[in-house]
Amino acid sequence: MTEISVVENPWPRLGLRRLVLVGLLAALVTAFMLALALGSVSIPLDNVLRILLGGEPDRATWTDIVWKFRVPKALTAALAGAALAVSGLQMQTLFRNPLADPFVLGVSSGASLGVAFVVLSIGSTGTLLVASLGFFGELGLAAAAAAGAGLVLGAVLLVARRIQNTLSLLILGLMFGYLASALVSLLIYFSAPERVQAFNLWSSGNFGGVTWNQMQVYAPTVGLGLGLALVLPKPLNAFLLGEAYARSLGVNVPHARRLIILSSALLAGVVTAFCGPIGFIGVAVPHLCRSLFNTGDHRILVPTSILLGATVALLADVIAQLPGGQQVLPVNVITSLFGVPVIVWVLLRQRQLRQSFAS
Repeated sequence: MTEISVVENPWPRLGLRRLVLVGLLAALVTAFMLALALGSVSIPLDNVLRILLGGEPDRATWTDIVWKFRVPKALTAALAGAALAVSGLQMQTLFRNPLADPFVLGVSSGASLGVAFVVLSIGSTGTLLVASLGFFGELGLAAAAAAGAGLVLGAVLLVARRIQNTLSLLILGLMFGYLASALVSLLIYFSAPERVQAFNLWSSGNFGGVTWNQMQVYAPTVGLGLGLALVLPKPLNAFLLGEAYARSLGVNVPHARRLIILSSALLAGVVTAFCGPIGFIGVAVPHLCRSLFNTGDHRILVPTSILLGATVALLADVIAQLPGGQQVLPVNVITSLFGVPVIVWVLLRQRQLRQSFAS
């Protein structure tokens, strides 16, 4: 596997790094405000700020648009981007592979299998049953996706206790993902066209499906995964030079590896459950953070990945809205346009980056 980078002293060029960090914070706030202001109905920024502060806007209907629709959507996008970026960072470090992403262990495929089972197999009878469950009915597809992701995660964690080789674990994770994808394809083949269309809408990715009630589950779960990642910089830094080096530093490698897998799968799984599979943010954002700060130190990379990932997801959602129009593009279209050039850039500069980190 390709080595991502080695840890350097985080203190040189501290002033420049602080400036970049302030820039990321400003970009996040700007992207969040744009997400609230732009859409099929454009709302002036001063009115958006007035609404957030509890004042009265020029038009009363704008208050409902902002609080009932745009704020939960913007929070969903920001949390999703942060979760996917941190999950991708951890996977790239654990597997020492610059192209690893949050779904490398098949978590996304497992979530898709859960949703496919509900949408494609249960059909209208299951829909009526879910709708009769009140608050839990609103979480129907999310619960199905979480169950599928949890099934794959459980299998991976079970295997991780018996397999010490990270490469073997990566291959097995990919195999679990392929198996889940094959089952999804089988369900699609035998399903009615209208059910296939509903599943395709979910699989295109969308930040607008999380209500305030669902946010009570979504936000704390993402927060738990991010909190776990924020206490893992030391083992992540040790894994940069391989498991043998990590052991020499006194890291309990099997335990640390399970925690990293748990955090990554939890973050990717909950985002996939509530928003659908969102691609490329997890693989692209960590590389941008490494380039911005010229470091492999996870004490810096984890918080900055949170900021940049949230910003990228918000901007992708703003662009997908086609401000001023009624059409909404799939979020995955925008993230692909952003992520593919970054991946190509990583491949072209891989040797150069490795040499610069080693010097």
